[in-house]
Amino acid sequence: MTAQLMDGASLADETFAQIAEGTAELLAVAGRRPCLVTVLVGDDPSSHVYVRMKVNRSGKVGIESRRIDLPQATTTAELVAVLKELSDDRSVDGILLQHPVPAHIDERAAFEAIDPSKDVDGVTRTSFARMAFGEPGFHSATPGGILRLLDRYDVALAGVRAVVVGRSPILGRPIGMLLLARDSTVTFCHSKTGDLADAVRDADIVIAAVGRPKLIRGDWIKPGAVVVDAGYNAGNVGDVEFAAAATRAKLITPVPGGVGPMTIAVLLDQTLDAARNHHQLGQ
Repeated sequence: MTAQLMDGASLADETFAQIAEGTAELLAVAGRRPCLVTVLVGDDPSSHVYVRMKVNRSGKVGIESRRIDLPQATTTAELVAVLKELSDDRSVDGILLQHPVPAHIDERAAFEAIDPSKDVDGVTRTSFARMAFGEPGFHSATPGGILRLLDRYDVALAGVRAVVVGRSPILGRPIGMLLLARDSTVTFCHSKTGDLADAVRDADIVIAAVGRPKLIRGDWIKPGAVVVDAGYNAGNVGDVEFAAAATRAKLITPVPGGVGPMTIAVLLDQTLDAARNHHQLGQ
């Protein structure tokens, strides 16, 4: 068996084209473009690369992009003040705090300073609760992108056993909730799960989101399973032993070119949705 690649880059390009049409329509109706503000704290090279990618892509689809760079020494209180000011700014539709932030900052306190109506990256407690209960709101961007990929490839979710390896509040836990809402039977695992190999071997769908290169071995994959690798480690390596897993899986995401492009696509799509909501509410 040779797995079919789940092409996130192609689906993202389709999504970007739809966003560009939507932003043009909003401009014609509301007289302004959606506005996304990205806040970056510190000098982490990878974070700067990610922010540049998001800013460049925003411009290509017609979304106004603003970037705020804060010094490494920024305190939690200072960051919270910036995010609250942006939340109160009626010209701003979406706020993205690039994570991770420096270790001395209380990241959760910073996330909670973002108005949920502008939480287009789906990082606040409010967004998580709304998503978990199936209420209107914004999905965490990467889990939302994973769900769209699964739908694009007609992956049946109801009644299947899904194993999520990872428990972060913006990736592992949210994708588990989204799968549960679609009637999957979800098991959460992590790097300290004692019987991880056995859990993965039973899975019809494996979501790798733990941030450890090649933690999930190829021979753990159940023949015919669907493997989504949301890990991204140095050297373009995911959390799954790709070559070996691809000989057993039915579908698998490449790294890069799988989940990553869909994260940006969902972020910008939700920025457009936020702008539409603000226009309808007269904000």
